[in-house]
Amino acid sequence: MTAVHGESVDVTTPDGAADAYLAHPDDNAPHPGVVVYMDAFGLRPSLRKLADDIAAHGYTVVVPNVFYRHGRAPVVELPDFIDPSHRPELFGQIMPMIQDLTPDRIERDAGAYLAWLAGSPVVADGPVGTVGYCFGTRLALRTAAAYPDRVAAVGGFHGGTLAVDDPNSPHLLAGSIRAELYFGHADNDASLPPEQIERFEKALTEAGVTHRTEVYEGASHGYTQADTAMYNAEADQRHRRELLALFDRTLRPSVA
Repeated sequence: MTAVHGESVDVTTPDGAADAYLAHPDDNAPHPGVVVYMDAFGLRPSLRKLADDIAAHGYTVVVPNVFYRHGRAPVVELPDFIDPSHRPELFGQIMPMIQDLTPDRIERDAGAYLAWLAGSPVVADGPVGTVGYCFGTRLALRTAAAYPDRVAAVGGFHGGTLAVDDPNSPHLLAGSIRAELYFGHADNDASLPPEQIERFEKALTEAGVTHRTEVYEGASHGYTQADTAMYNAEADQRHRRELLALFDRTLRPSVA
């Protein structure tokens, strides 16, 4: 494993400055870029640790605070460990911020994140990868659809509402995506029931998108997040293996 350098950075967007966490191998060399889209609980130590782990495998990783319009991270005060008793109060604060992220704002922000990576001396030339957790899966998909020439890989883990009756539903973006996709759906996830998974899979297949979808048995929504009660260590390790394999295939094919 490579030693990693991590630091806080600001990414200039059309709507202001998005605070973010940057992690990259500590060798001053350029590496393929990755955008990590946070889950609903936001940019916090557990996501910084995840970024460090991805960076240790040879990637330059940026994790933006996508709620930056509402303040710098942590936008919402979080307990050290999030259990079900905390969720109603937290989501009362978080849901308005999620709803505030319109498709237009998501795409503008994504363009800024990609431009920032392209201008960084620690990011190699070439396409980038994205990965999203929880609602961040939708952001990763919209980034790939809006910038198909820039995004070569999308990972999505315990994403919700991916194929719903809404004109902005992510499954309707399939025809604009050229990236390779991998999804690790949660088995116990009310936000993505089997009929949505089937509808999402059908849209990707009909659009000819290279993808693989798996349902992680016994895993609940949020299974990758070690600071929550939904964490599942076995499913988390599986997600990390699949994510790194995806990035190696698409961003560093010589080492895949």
